[in-house]
Amino acid sequence: MSKMPREPEAFGEQVAKIFLRHFPEREIELAGPMDLIVNGKHLGLENLYRMVQCDPDRGVDIVENYLDRLVESDSVGSTPLPFSIAKPRIMPRIQPESIFEHLDREQVAHVPFVNGTVVVFVLDMPHSTVSITVEQVVRWGLQPDDLEQIAKDNLARYTPELKVQLVDSNEGGRAAIVAAQDGYDAARLLLDSLHERLAPELKGDFYVATPARDLFLAMSVDPDEFVSRLHKRVERDFRRLPYPITNQLFVVTRDGIAGTFEAA
Repeated sequence: MSKMPREPEAFGEQVAKIFLRHFPEREIELAGPMDLIVNGKHLGLENLYRMVQCDPDRGVDIVENYLDRLVESDSVGSTPLPFSIAKPRIMPRIQPESIFEHLDREQVAHVPFVNGTVVVFVLDMPHSTVSITVEQVVRWGLQPDDLEQIAKDNLARYTPELKVQLVDSNEGGRAAIVAAQDGYDAARLLLDSLHERLAPELKGDFYVATPARDLFLAMSVDPDEFVSRLHKRVERDFRRLPYPITNQLFVVTRDGIAGTFEAA
């Protein structure tokens, strides 16, 4: 069993050593406890750190697999794809606006969303996903709204039957969990058919929590004790899981999606 250091600075140093061992031709610099610079590009290690903390006994294996996929994605991303090949692979992801603390907002293809989040777009490749840039969108002759609709259509086709696990609580509330674990669980909040699919199970409009990329939890809007208890769990998951999105709840209605505070 291979473990990684828990202390953030030592963790970053160990990741840098593993990276150089596997890819000695790359230029790498440790710019901070959780910030590597690889060939001039910043690589935040927060998500990798959280992934390792969720399964510390496999720490080194997780880091090696992560770095392999990262280098593969970088290689694929540097090769322009014709739109005809790219189109069926375009998928959406919900991200916190804080991603722009490390990325250039003007270079990342995205559309604004609610609860301090944005919808970004990736190319779903066999072993990795590749972020789509504004330059690529311009090259394809598309607008961000066009890209969003293509991504949502692809997401709907990706899993045409939305499988949910329903859980009834002692307080009288009901929750619906989506756990495909395919990297798009949270993104299923964007499905046009979501309200139609879940409203009958949750007795009308409902809340959805997406604390992290691989979590989707819908819940009835009452009773208050039930919602409060689940919201506390959502806040814990937001603090500990990799690829965090938001600890706020989304309100899903027949007319669309709003942030909790906007709806209030």
